[in-house]
Amino acid sequence: MRRLMFLLSFMAMVFCLTPVTVHAQQKIRMQTAVPSASIYFELLKRYADRVDKMSNGRLKIEVLPDGAIVPAFEILDAVDKGIIEGGYAWTHYWSGKHPAAGLFSNPMAGSGAGMDQLTHVAWLLEGGGNQLLEKFYNDVLKLKVVPMMVQPMGPDPLGWFKRPIKDVADFKTMKYRSPPGITGEIFKEMGIAAVAMPGGEIVPAAQRGTIDAAEWIGPADDRNLGLHTVWKYYYLQGLHQSTDVGEVLWNKAFYDKLTPDLKEILKGAALASMTETYSFNVYRNAQAIIELREKHGVQILDTPKDFFPEFVKATNTVLDRYAAKDAFFKEVLDSQRTFGKTVVPYWTKIIDLYSQLGNASPLK
Repeated sequence: MRRLMFLLSFMAMVFCLTPVTVHAQQKIRMQTAVPSASIYFELLKRYADRVDKMSNGRLKIEVLPDGAIVPAFEILDAVDKGIIEGGYAWTHYWSGKHPAAGLFSNPMAGSGAGMDQLTHVAWLLEGGGNQLLEKFYNDVLKLKVVPMMVQPMGPDPLGWFKRPIKDVADFKTMKYRSPPGITGEIFKEMGIAAVAMPGGEIVPAAQRGTIDAAEWIGPADDRNLGLHTVWKYYYLQGLHQSTDVGEVLWNKAFYDKLTPDLKEILKGAALASMTETYSFNVYRNAQAIIELREKHGVQILDTPKDFFPEFVKATNTVLDRYAAKDAFFKEVLDSQRTFGKTVVPYWTKIIDLYSQLGNASPLK
């Protein structure tokens, strides 16, 4: 009897010391605003795989391409209503709900404060941007979603043109696909005929001659979308999305039911995806430029110099107009411009170092 009691005690101790594997799984559908050929779709699949491994299989995210369940511009409402657990897009896609939307994903021309991609992310993480983003969704729009920025993908090129342009006056003769919201208004302020449409509609519209020029995301994604099969003139420098960040949205009811460790896993995986996107962009886009030029005969051109001051002027005109009308818009814009006054003078000096270094390189 004593031996039996000892054996039972030993087995209980072993059981307590053995790690317990949690087998409960939650299957999550994440509807994206990009086609499956997008490099950002690939990055989202990596994000899903990272969440799977970090959660020991408790969270399984199925990444779905644009249009799989709802159209791209309906993703936010679908997440809010619980039609899907998660969504991926950019806040400027919701500009029809509130004009401040675009300031979070792509503050045009750095909100007139000169912010680039890295300083934009710094504003989100260190300058109160993420707190304002939560206020935007929960208090301003009154939606039941939890936002997490995941993919800094800017700067976006000015884009593809059916023929070269000499100056802004030449640009004004064309019909141009631009992002929705304030960005399109800025182009219109300049006198450019801008029209918004989802990514999947750009190439068919270009082939039909409905548009004469278009921007999408960047060299690798533009190539995958097939823009080089229609037009051969590509301008890399754009200000409309000199900085651009994609976001993941979670349905709040779904998110609130998660355990604290699973919530932190989703947040940690989002931060990891930020770092991965930076390195991914640099290499994939550089490779794509070489392929576009050498294999497909694309001409990589510099944006006309008069575009930059005209775009900045139009940007400040439009942004100040909205700030005068809407208190929350002004709050976000002021936050970005105040942050920019602190970091931009320092950061522009630093990045000038790398510009000088790159231009001095014998490999350029």
